[in-house]
Amino acid sequence: MSKHRSLHIGGALAAKRNVLKRRERIDLLKKRSQWKEGDRALGLRKTKPEA
Repeated sequence: MSKHRSLHIGGALAAKRNVLKRRERIDLLKKRSQWKEGDRALGLRKTKPEA
């Protein structure tokens, strides 16, 4: 019996994510020089992932 096509994972893990985790956002802000050591990790500014 075959799986229904909605149950196939396929390339879902390789898809581009629109939402970054907090650590990823901090790393991105550091890269853009918008983060200083000692800044709060809560209430971070919105960031878009790099293309």
